[in-house]
Amino acid sequence: MDLNRLGTLYPYPLSFMRCLVRQIMGGDWNITRRKFELDANGFGEAVYEVDTGAGGYNFVVFSHYLDPDSRSDRVIAEAWDMTATLCAGELTQERLQSLRDNVPLQEAGRVDSDCIVLTRANKSARNFSYVVECLSRGEQPDLDVIAKVGYIFRTTAVYGSGKFGMADWEKVCWRYPDLASPFMAEMLVCFLIRQFSLELTDWVAVQKGGDKAVPLSEDIKRYVGIGNATGLGMAPYLITHPRLISNWIHIRETALRRVLKKEMTPALFYEFLATAQKAVQHLSEIDTDNEDQNTLNATARNQMSSLISWADATQPENWQTILEYVAETCAFETQELVNSILLEVFREDIYDLQSELGTKEVYHLIPEMTLSELKALIETHYDWALAEDYSGKSCLDTFWYRSEEKQEPRLGRRSQEPGSEKEMLLGMGYAAKCCYDLISKDNDRRSVAEFVFDHPKCRYIIRRMQTMAQSQCGEIRANLLDADVLPIQLLRCKLSFFGVGKFDPRSKLWVRNTMFQGAPLTTDIGAPFKDDWCFPVRPDV
Repeated sequence: MDLNRLGTLYPYPLSFMRCLVRQIMGGDWNITRRKFELDANGFGEAVYEVDTGAGGYNFVVFSHYLDPDSRSDRVIAEAWDMTATLCAGELTQERLQSLRDNVPLQEAGRVDSDCIVLTRANKSARNFSYVVECLSRGEQPDLDVIAKVGYIFRTTAVYGSGKFGMADWEKVCWRYPDLASPFMAEMLVCFLIRQFSLELTDWVAVQKGGDKAVPLSEDIKRYVGIGNATGLGMAPYLITHPRLISNWIHIRETALRRVLKKEMTPALFYEFLATAQKAVQHLSEIDTDNEDQNTLNATARNQMSSLISWADATQPENWQTILEYVAETCAFETQELVNSILLEVFREDIYDLQSELGTKEVYHLIPEMTLSELKALIETHYDWALAEDYSGKSCLDTFWYRSEEKQEPRLGRRSQEPGSEKEMLLGMGYAAKCCYDLISKDNDRRSVAEFVFDHPKCRYIIRRMQTMAQSQCGEIRANLLDADVLPIQLLRCKLSFFGVGKFDPRSKLWVRNTMFQGAPLTTDIGAPFKDDWCFPVRPDV
């Protein structure tokens, strides 16, 4: 749970996008475009019907003209190229009008409680116009241009779990069990935005070029993903849902432990080398202006190439030998990449763990526990928090708060800005240390119940520590209040479980990335499916 390691995690076969695509491709799903009323410029409305075999949903899209001066990936934006919602229930004309009035407003609007996800996206200024122009002339776009971005549309927010009048998570689990796995509905929406972006591009190209126009080739369409811009809004989730995060980490480690016991046959060994070589090529194709990320990618690429040469020359007898070599010679980034590659080789052997990804975020106070027992618990399970030095000037300079305007998390600096009285409780290590110090001054013979009556502000952290002490993971072992904290590491950790790749940090506070690149299309539903679209590389066209 070291933050520096968590900030290097890669997607793996149980990442939520992979789980969704397997469900779409392997079940009774059907995705049909029911409405596509767009003008020559691609502005208008579209509706996609999603039949999962267990339920039906509508993905309702509104495509707008957006003044170039208003285009922004920041959450403070008030206009977008497209807005959309995923909703259950009948799509009557009255309901469609209500969605038409509210969905384009996003946070400023309100939708009904059968809406599950609310989202918006912007066109890639570089790719959309370029691809449309090429297709309208009857030409396929240059992959060198496509590869620099990797998508045509980029989401800037995907809201769920009860925001703005939508169904909350409990209702989703109860009413829509086919979407009850973690972030399944949100991932489905991103998959459908990608589909709409591809169909919109073909449509506008035909309107522009007429009979000369050609559709984007199927291979290039699969290579095109959906972009995503993720900022601080996602970061606190890892801290406020420790039981869920603990579960995700535990399942990943369980999968890896299972894999390491597998026999290394010649066929599996060479599949490992082939997947590793694909990962090297994938890393070489990532284009970012962030020099730190370029250095990380280059290091991982070079170390992976060395690993491939070493493994091919030495022919190790088992998988553990490979991990030991990597632990001794490679950085965290490469170590976690190798873990993901191993899990890819044995992906079919870990699919059963997918059903265990969800859990309830519930904490239980143990009031009868004595303070001496609680003190021992903190010393054992929160020793990392007690060992941290909080006395330095910058150690507590960061405070997290929620903006009044957008209700989104932000970072403040105590030494430079007012507002620390609005601080969110996210510095769990410091909270544990403060609670421990209070306990150390108290009578050890007292119970937790008596203590929290005198110190009610400690009730939450005590309940959390008592609960999380029962798991090995969950608490991120870092001082999140330090001036030098890197929220980008929190973002990458969570995004890896989503299945996101090609990280392009824009600052230490937000990142661009690519989702579903290499994934099948809706036209592939029903065709043979190998689930091998990890580490996407440029198609040979």
